[in-house]
Amino acid sequence: MERVRQKSNLIIRKNQTMGANRHLGRIIVIQTLYEYEMRKASKDPMADADKIMAKNIVPYKEAVTDAKFVRELVEGVESHMAELDEILQPIAPEWPISSISPIDRNVLRLGLFEMLHRKEDVPAKVAINEAVELAKMFGSDNSSRFVNGVLGTAYRTLVEPAKQGESGEKSSKPESATEEGTKTNQAKE
Repeated sequence: MERVRQKSNLIIRKNQTMGANRHLGRIIVIQTLYEYEMRKASKDPMADADKIMAKNIVPYKEAVTDAKFVRELVEGVESHMAELDEILQPIAPEWPISSISPIDRNVLRLGLFEMLHRKEDVPAKVAINEAVELAKMFGSDNSSRFVNGVLGTAYRTLVEPAKQGESGEKSSKPESATEEGTKTNQAKE
């Protein structure tokens, strides 16, 4: 956990923009969701997402200028968890939700929550790219590809059709989030 905090502090120093602040906020959200899930699984009577989040924000209190954003994400993922898991399961049928690593599972939940419930202030492709970055930071070697593939499929099956339905037209050249995420990831490497 200390290594992650040190890594996060480096991110803070490099860039103090809103995007960096939100990225740090998402790091805190993932830490909170992971700890909350682990404590609930161990039947810890003190498992409280709000208290865990408040504790996790403390080391970054100077850098986190939008604690409301962090709180909204934690509360949103927590309150929609069953819905998010139901949506994710058919997208990754070979991987029952319970067999996905807790970090990957919570990164997927966060990315999907932002795509479906925060679309007014977070574009879907930004949500996917942020989830991929979180998977790289906290997950295993293959986590980022797995998260990109699952959320890319969610984008193509849930978000694009809704956008097309709203505009009443089909895009002439749809580009999947998976392809976009891969291009972004290749450019960074």
